[in-house]
Formats: sequence, C-alpha cells, structure tokens
Amino acid sequence: MYFVINVIGILAVLTLAYVFSLNRSKVNFKPIIILFVLQLGVTWFMLSTGIGGKSITFISDFFLWLINSSMVGINFVFGNLAPVNSSAFTFFMNVLMPIIFVITFFDILTYFGILPLIINGIGWFFSKVTRTPRFESFYSIQVMFLGNNEALAVTREQLNKMDNTRLLTVSMISMSCVSAGMLGGYLQLLDAKYVLTAIPLNAIGALMITSLLNPYTVSKEEDIVYAPSKTAKGNFFDVISNSMLTGGKLALIIAVMLIGFVSLITATDSALSLIHHQLSLENAFAVVFSPLSFLMGVEWAHVFKIAQFMGEKLAANEFIAMTHLKPELATLNAHTKAVISAFLISFCNFPTIGIILGSIRSLFGQERSAFIADHTWRLLFSGILVSSLTAMIVGLFVW
Repeated sequence: MYFVINVIGILAVLTLAYVFSLNRSKVNFKPIIILFVLQLGVTWFMLSTGIGGKSITFISDFFLWLINSSMVGINFVFGNLAPVNSSAFTFFMNVLMPIIFVITFFDILTYFGILPLIINGIGWFFSKVTRTPRFESFYSIQVMFLGNNEALAVTREQLNKMDNTRLLTVSMISMSCVSAGMLGGYLQLLDAKYVLTAIPLNAIGALMITSLLNPYTVSKEEDIVYAPSKTAKGNFFDVISNSMLTGGKLALIIAVMLIGFVSLITATDSALSLIHHQLSLENAFAVVFSPLSFLMGVEWAHVFKIAQFMGEKLAANEFIAMTHLKPELATLNAHTKAVISAFLISFCNFPTIGIILGSIRSLFGQERSAFIADHTWRLLFSGILVSSLTAMIVGLFVW
C-alpha cells in the first residue's frame, strides 16, 4: 500500500508543478519524461552499485580541496578563529569566507577558457540527452557542488546576457542545491548513500520542475555559453582582484541576510510560544507538510514527526533538521529513513531565498532582483517540489 502511495505522491508533485505553470501551453513533456527516466536510472545506479557513490565522492573531494585551500588563507587572516584541521564549525568562516577563493578560482578557469569549455562540453552532452537548454543543463550540474551563491557568481557573465525569464529558472534551480563545503557535515549526520544519491537527483529534478513551472523555448542562437573575448578579459591580475572583491562583497551580503532571517524566525517562535508552548513555525509548517509526508509513503505513525523535520528545514535550515533527526533514525523503518534523509539534502528554506535575492542584487542590480522578488513564492515552491520528488524517487528503491 505504501508503495502505491509513494507512486501517487510522485504524480501529485508533477501535477502541482504543471497546475502552477506560468505557461502550460509551452510545456514540452518529452524532456520531462527523459529526465524522469534518467532519475530512475541514476537512483538505481547509485543505490545498487558502488561505482556511482565513488564517482560522486571523487568529484566532491575536489571541491572539498578548494574549501580546504581557502581555509589556509582564512586562517592566516583570522588565526585561531578559523582553525585548519579542526572540528569547530562556524558558518561565516567555513562557508561564507571560502566563497572568496572559490569565485576567484573559477574566474581564473574562465579567464583561460577552461570553464567555458567544460560548460560547453557537459552542457552540450546533458542537453542532448535531456533535450533541455545547454546553459540550464550545465548550471543544474554545476550548482550540485558549488552551491547557489557561488554558482550565480561564477556564471554572472553568462547570466548578464540572459533575460529575466531564464534568470528566474536559474534562481529556482539554485533553491534545490547543496554545496561541497557542506557534504562533510551531511555525511556525519546521515547515511552517505542517501546524501550522494540526492545530489544528482536534485539537479535532474530541478530541470524537471522548472520545465513545468517556467517553460520557454531557447533559440539556437541563444542556446550558447558566453565566452569573453580576449579584449574583454582585461589584465589577469585585475580580473582576480575584482573576483576577490566580488566574493568578499557577496559573502558579507549573505551573512547579513542570514542574520536577519534567522533572527526573525527566532523572534517569531518566541512570540508564538506565548500563545502556546508547542506553537512554533516548525510545528505550523509540520501541519502543512503532513499530507506531503504521507504521500512519500511514510508510515502513518511517523507522518507528523517527519513533517516536523520538513518544516524545521524550511523555517530554519537543513543542518538543524538533520541534527534533530539523527537520534530518531533508529526508530524509523528503512523507507522512512531514506525519504526524509533525501528530502533534507538541499538549501530550500527561507534564509536561502534571502541569500539568492541578495546575490542577484549584488551581481545584477536592483531591477533584476525586484523581478525575482516578485516570484519569491515560486522559488520556495519549486525547491519544495524538487526535494519532495527526490525523496519519493529514492523511496521507490528502499523498503
């Protein structure tokens, strides 16, 4: 019975995306079917063979090397506040400060034409398989490891040449990602196979959901990846200096947004507790998420508990939800453990909306940021649908 409910849940998620589409007449179902089959194939490969997990781990290790390299520079400036080879974790030091080096590193790759070559190669292959636009195809893969703000920053030259409709799709895809810097923490809290499986599924699912929510056609002339000319590149040291300043500015904006959103949520919970000690945003969202939890094939006895973790992730962040979930994992059956673990592997929450809007404002200006802000609920909605679809696909293979 629960397997049937899980299947119904997948159909419900896709139906919701179609119902709330900006233009249902433009939806092309063929790429969506291909993407769905690809999701099933990737899930089978990742959960049934060791090769899939090892390949993801190898790629993740590269990005973790970038983070570790950046921590040396951070340690030089901040000293004991950012110790290298320490279990101490602070969001500002371990996540925001490395943005400076990550952006600089990929701008160097862009300067020498390496990143555009990779984007063209992977984007071409993935778009040929999935029949989706080249840049969006690559961006969904790139954002798996870089995270939302870093991916927006390193592709800003390309995005500056796109219209707001495509920027909206990129923003929605950004809601469904994780970053390499977070993988170590995730793997300490959840089963590695669900973490590593959810990452590519989110990328594929983001293309599926955005193709339904925001369908459009990209002409052959527009389906390219921007590569700056040699005259546009400028001096190498000017480029990396600007990259570092861009990264620093972006890190500070993100920090301000996070402080504001987290503080607002905390203040709201405190006010709600005056009405009733169990009343909080997490529990309120748990009521909303209970139907979705049920459609994941979760046992009835655990539906509300799983919905609480889902609500906690949305209202706060995935790390808080994972920390509270870990002691409960032993009480859950294999299917329930798999679906909630997969659901939590993304940055889909209220603070992330602030991060994306702040990043877009910093990189592309107030006018384009205002356009994305008008579609804020679509960003959140798309992220929830992608996380739910990922969880349900994983759930099909774990009972």
